[in-house]
Amino acid sequence: MTGVNESIARLQALEPVLREVQPSARVRDISIRLLRSHPLRAGDALQLAAAILAAGDDPVALDFVSFDDRLAAAAQREGFTVVP
Repeated sequence: MTGVNESIARLQALEPVLREVQPSARVRDISIRLLRSHPLRAGDALQLAAAILAAGDDPVALDFVSFDDRLAAAAQREGFTVVP
C-alpha cells in the first residue's frame, strides 16, 4: 500500500495547480469529434477532450503528458506539445 499512499500524497501536493474538467456536453461533443478523427479508445478521447477544454481551445497553451503512443499522436495532431 505504500505506492498507493505515495500516489495520493503526490496528487494532493499537485492540487493547488490542477485544473479539473468536469464531464459536460462539450467534453462529450469534442470526444465524439476526436473519435471520428483519430484511432482512440473512448477514455482516451475523453482525456484529450478535457485537455482541449483546459487549454481554452488553444492546445499550444498547454503541454500534454502521455506515455500512450496512440493518445500522444492524437494530441500532437490536435496541436499539443507532447511530453516526454
